[in-house]
Amino acid sequence: MRYTNKAFMLVACGGFIQGMAMALFLFPHSIPSGGAGGIAVLLNYWFDIPLSFALWFVNFTLLVAAIYWLGNASAIGTMFGITITSISIHLFEIEMPLSITNVWFDVIVGSMILGLGIGILLRQGVSNGGMGVIALIVATQRKIAPGRPLLILNGCIFLLTGSIIDWRIVILAVFSQWISTRVVDIVYHFKMQPIFPPVIHWRKK
Repeated sequence: MRYTNKAFMLVACGGFIQGMAMALFLFPHSIPSGGAGGIAVLLNYWFDIPLSFALWFVNFTLLVAAIYWLGNASAIGTMFGITITSISIHLFEIEMPLSITNVWFDVIVGSMILGLGIGILLRQGVSNGGMGVIALIVATQRKIAPGRPLLILNGCIFLLTGSIIDWRIVILAVFSQWISTRVVDIVYHFKMQPIFPPVIHWRKK
């Protein structure tokens, strides 16, 4: 699988949107955006490691699976998307330090934005990182949408995160995943319609 300039632009766009949703809406409440996000939150909680680096490190360790099952091109695209996501998180954490607002508003809006970013990545055959690598492998092998396996895998990580930090996080994280995975499936199956209707040329008899 080869990636065009357009594909790389879409991957960059998806990664940027994903990072923005994490940094501005989810991470301020310690809500993991997914399995990798949950592990990153735990690393930050235990060792005070910056979230952007922790997320990048966790995702990097899963690239072996992406290379084996999805091919080198998908692995390169995944690493590119992960790097853009981490940069986006770092920039928004530094440049836009927002005060914590209503948690339910942030969960709903952030999850919708997160699902949009992940959906854009998966449409390009690129994982959003973390459990998304495994979810994309399952989706590719079984010819199904990646939303459901992503929800199951991330749910297991959320239980671990909640048991260590706060059980309320589990409720918020599962709700966030329910919203974001629905958006992921919508974006994944979305069929772009032509902006301009086709022009019908009539031939004179």
